[in-house]
Amino acid sequence: MHRRDFLTTGGAFGVGFAFAAPVLAQPYPSRPIKIIVGFSPGGPSDTVARIVGDRLSMSLGQPAIIDNRPGGAGGTTGIKAAASANPDGYTVSVVTPSMAIAPSMYRNVGYDPVSSFTPVAMVARSPDIFVVNAAFPAKSIQELVAYAKANPGKVHFGSPGYGSTPHLIGELFKLQAGIDIVHVPYRGSAPAVTDLLAGQIQMFVEAGPTILPLIEAGKLRAVAVTDEIRKPNLPGVPTMIESGFPGFVAYFWIGMVAPAGMPEAVVSKLSAVINDGLRSPQMQASLAKIGLEPAIGTPKEFAAFIAAETQRWATVVKEAGIKVD
Repeated sequence: MHRRDFLTTGGAFGVGFAFAAPVLAQPYPSRPIKIIVGFSPGGPSDTVARIVGDRLSMSLGQPAIIDNRPGGAGGTTGIKAAASANPDGYTVSVVTPSMAIAPSMYRNVGYDPVSSFTPVAMVARSPDIFVVNAAFPAKSIQELVAYAKANPGKVHFGSPGYGSTPHLIGELFKLQAGIDIVHVPYRGSAPAVTDLLAGQIQMFVEAGPTILPLIEAGKLRAVAVTDEIRKPNLPGVPTMIESGFPGFVAYFWIGMVAPAGMPEAVVSKLSAVINDGLRSPQMQASLAKIGLEPAIGTPKEFAAFIAAETQRWATVVKEAGIKVD
């Protein structure tokens, strides 16, 4: 409209330019950035959102406002809200593996993991650990497989919830090992660990912070990690790859996405600020407190990762015959 005014009325040009130029010239960001979190305050996703938000505020000079929207399967209420937001760079969302898993598990989640978002940065990740009750006879993944084959249906593995990453990692293990083990979903990790300690279930898959102290105390036995290499704090525990499962790598991860169509310049700016922060000792220390390690990479690499995760877990859901609501 200002362009047409310029072509038709000289006086209008003077007025229009005086008001429009400051708006058009405003650098990004010129107002607060909202970070949607599909979970309640206090959890790892919320904590990472606040760590990243502090970095964005410090580097960009605008407040980062955390918008907790718990609800839906795996936090899908918040993810759906992020997908439908204006792609202007002022709304981003924290996402976890459930973002890639939920569409294959549940009907009408309201978004597509690949086409509905502009990936910004991976941010953080943590491999999972296969653990068993300390009294369980298996001391390795190979012995666990042998026991399960000799005792079909008698090994129960817990998870923090139906459709959670540990659930699907357990199902992937079950498929690749060709064993009959029984999934027992819980409402969170704490009750699952309680039953594991009591011997009510025999196996659990979880990220480090929840179970590392129990492993160190000898109450649980770690038999494998789902990383590509062994972990410094568990040097005697082999990877799943070393245990005879090629390519068996899985992480709990937390990333940042924006609505599809966000300008590339804005994506690059946000990604650069986040990655610079991830290289800082302060941000690394903050992540380490909740058992996470920085995951530095480009938006394109994160996009490829999301696409691969979506396909991978959709295949597991289908092959495992997991019921879809």
